[in-house]
Amino acid sequence: MRLTLPATAEFTALRNAAKKLFDAGFPTRLVGGAVRDLVLGKTPDDLDLVTTAPYLKVVELFPGSRVVGQSFGVVLLKTGDFQFETATAREERTYLDGRHPETVKTTTDFCVDSERRDFTVNAMSCDPVTGELFDYHNGIDDLRRGVIRTVGDPERRFTEDYLRMLRAIRFAARYGFELAPDTFAAIAKNAALAAQIASERVRDELTQMLTSRFPDKALSLLEKSRLLSFVLPEIARLRQVGQPPQFHPEGDVLTHTILMLRHMALASPLLAWSVLLHDVGKFATFQRDETGRIRFFGHESEGARLAVEIMTRLHFSRNEIKVVETAIQNHMRFASVETMKEGKLRQLVATENFALELELNRLDCLASNHLFGAFVRCLDFLGTLPEVELPPPLITGRDLIAAGLTPSPRFRELLDRLFDWQIARKISDRETMLSKMKEWIGGSHG
Repeated sequence: MRLTLPATAEFTALRNAAKKLFDAGFPTRLVGGAVRDLVLGKTPDDLDLVTTAPYLKVVELFPGSRVVGQSFGVVLLKTGDFQFETATAREERTYLDGRHPETVKTTTDFCVDSERRDFTVNAMSCDPVTGELFDYHNGIDDLRRGVIRTVGDPERRFTEDYLRMLRAIRFAARYGFELAPDTFAAIAKNAALAAQIASERVRDELTQMLTSRFPDKALSLLEKSRLLSFVLPEIARLRQVGQPPQFHPEGDVLTHTILMLRHMALASPLLAWSVLLHDVGKFATFQRDETGRIRFFGHESEGARLAVEIMTRLHFSRNEIKVVETAIQNHMRFASVETMKEGKLRQLVATENFALELELNRLDCLASNHLFGAFVRCLDFLGTLPEVELPPPLITGRDLIAAGLTPSPRFRELLDRLFDWQIARKISDRETMLSKMKEWIGGSHG
């Protein structure tokens, strides 16, 4: 079987580089995800090569190339305006730390090199010059059947590199594939090893799952394989948390979260994490009142606190954490939108990440009671505004002090009320606002 390679400048440079290596006596193959995507009829993002040439020979043949992984013979091969990650064909043995092989040996046998790959769909290779496809592990059959299967013994593959368990689920979520039974069984058996994966690697894999085509499938597989209990235990325990059926006929909190993910459409990472974590506080706040009704008082505050804890553990940036924390803290505000005064609503829609928070609300309703009144009012209100940028407050704390008030917690309440009044009545002159401030301090509108 031969693949038709795209006639782009990048592929032309790739073919020319492979031909130069072959003419020097070193056969070279295009490998990995690029070949998988070509078989699926997609244009690859990353083009990686494997060659029988020693890495120093690659540098010699292509001036300007740079060694980036000497122990694995990895070079960034530079040719013209392009560069390609190029590795010397090798076999790997004896993984001691769940990631790095203790023994690495070069080889001239591409079949041997393919045996170190993770999954059959990623173990195919092709000749960049002729397009000839090489499939030593029936990857094409697995692609056609929609199956993610390890190369060789699944337990060996996963104990070599623990991250492969998460990668298996990521590929299933990306393509909507199923895990081969022996592959799934090996993940479930070795799930506890995921607790040893570096936090940054876990974060990146989970983010790619959550922003894939089938994020709900990813979360379901994470739970069924037991991986969720070791990478996000706070989410795993949500399966135990029932909800009031009058508001959540769909069932427990984890079911609700999975349904929200199902309704997402290629979400941004921050929206996806906001969805995943929005109800994480319900486990700790679950209670029943005297009538037997389930309540979650303060779950948004507890959820925001846990989101900060989880995302800090996974080494997200401060700004990313703040956006998700705020979205979770604010997500119950929409319950009062339908009765909210115009000034308060204007403040709500003008907040920095309102679009994200509004979409979180839509998904929340879509995966529960289908009560979209707040969502519709926000959209209608946005349609009436030429712009939603808030003006600066005309009254500050200094004005209250100048009027004879002593600084106290009441300052914030009074300033908020004055600002609401300013926005609702579209007041832009300071004298009018000072007059209103004095009137309220005097008690006539207290």
